[in-house]
Amino acid sequence: MKHLSINVSGLVQGVGFRYSVLRVALEMGVVGTVQNNMDGSVTIEAEAEERELLIFLSKMKASPAPFGRVDNIDYTFSDDLKSYRKFTVIG
Repeated sequence: MKHLSINVSGLVQGVGFRYSVLRVALEMGVVGTVQNNMDGSVTIEAEAEERELLIFLSKMKASPAPFGRVDNIDYTFSDDLKSYRKFTVIG
């Protein structure tokens, strides 16, 4: 298991981005959280096997929301697991 922290900016608020992330996470068995930030970006915390997280990350880069647009994505992998039980939209 690995932990993946992602910060996404672009047209990612007000377009159903968080719920599209939730849908992808549920389909893939990824656990964690997604939340809007005050600066207009979105933060995603995800945990799964590294292979799944790489696929999940590629889906985030392509914007899972049909009306969303990802302009920039920063991410880091770590072994610091938060032991999430499910995937949750915060806020």
